[in-house]
Amino acid sequence: MPAGAPCSLFFASVLLLRACAQSFGQTRFICTSVPVDMDMCTSSLPGSGTAEELQTTVLQLRETVLQQKETIMSHKDTIRELTTKLGRCESQSLPETGHSESKTGGGSSRKQPGSSKNTMGDLSRAPAAETLSQLGQTLQSLKTRLENLEQFSRINSSGQTNHLRDVLQNKIDDLEKQVLSRVNSLEEGKLTKNESEERSKIESTLTSLHQRISDLEKGQKESRPADKFQLTFPLRTNYMYAKVKRSLPEMYAFSVGMWIKSSASPGVGTPFSYAVPGQANELVLIEWGNNPMEILINDKVAKLPFVINDGKWHHICITWTTRDGVWEAYQDGTQGGHGENLAPYHPIKPQGVLVLGQEQDTLGGGFDATQAFVGELAHFNIWDRKLSPGEIYNLATCSTKAPAGNVIAWSETNIDIYGGATKWTFEACRQLN
Repeated sequence: MPAGAPCSLFFASVLLLRACAQSFGQTRFICTSVPVDMDMCTSSLPGSGTAEELQTTVLQLRETVLQQKETIMSHKDTIRELTTKLGRCESQSLPETGHSESKTGGGSSRKQPGSSKNTMGDLSRAPAAETLSQLGQTLQSLKTRLENLEQFSRINSSGQTNHLRDVLQNKIDDLEKQVLSRVNSLEEGKLTKNESEERSKIESTLTSLHQRISDLEKGQKESRPADKFQLTFPLRTNYMYAKVKRSLPEMYAFSVGMWIKSSASPGVGTPFSYAVPGQANELVLIEWGNNPMEILINDKVAKLPFVINDGKWHHICITWTTRDGVWEAYQDGTQGGHGENLAPYHPIKPQGVLVLGQEQDTLGGGFDATQAFVGELAHFNIWDRKLSPGEIYNLATCSTKAPAGNVIAWSETNIDIYGGATKWTFEACRQLN
């Protein structure tokens, strides 16, 4: 071959490929060697078919891209429609108050290696479809609660209704702008430099909205007894939880009981966790993934025989003593399991943080959405002794002889809620299933 032939062949190939692809729109050039006397526009390229087949393939790819773009725009329209409906809800609200919670402290973590958080609170790491779905669920939950309040306000109208409605609508409009901004970033595949600040603003806005709606709902329930309520955690997030206002004392024995309802799968999550300085897993009840429910004491584990993710209310109770680490587990008043050597001779340490609905990886924080509780919880009580089978049966059957917790007693005044967790009226054994 003459010395200039390879170069001439290269430029000829480029020109011919450009001529063949000029009707395809945007293209990229692939250089391949073919015989000098072959017609590039009619010849078959290795592994790629004829020029006509290539053109058909390109057109199909373009159609696929357009369909994907339409799908993304459809998701965006859905979010905009939800938030617009929220903004138009004629609802009642209290004067604007902010509400946020900082997470501090340190401790050990108990996570599956390689696991990643996938939450509405961590939008940039979540798949776009799942993120949009969670945003839609949260906004729909707000819409339902606002509609209930609207119905209430029509019956109990006041001169402040219009002003308060406008205040709430402005907050929802602000949330809409932030959400749509995040959706646009997801569509474009871009991560902003101030990602943490934007995420914090969205969480703060949601918390403020939920808190103000909860305040409105609370105004409708002023007459109910302090213990006739339940907590609801509708979504698996890393920011929705409740916190008990007081810590636990040093305990050489305990009993913990509660009413619980969930249909979450896989795993109902973490009904409660107690962390102390230096040990995030001082006392934890968790059902994570496809594992059975477990109780952790000082990071030591015992598997429990509970089956509670059937969407029905169940009463569960666990007792433990430091002597020989003996434990017992009761479901609906009946003992279903027992064991020993669970953190023997280790007293439960004081001065910790007790959280409902989340597993702590640091003192009072470090929440992971994959371990969050999804469902309803009520009558959470803790005693510093081992309850008898008769006492536990009385709790499960709502007997008037049922004892209240002498360490933690279930009362609205003892619990703060964050991130959209809600309180509703609940009377055990009257509202079951």
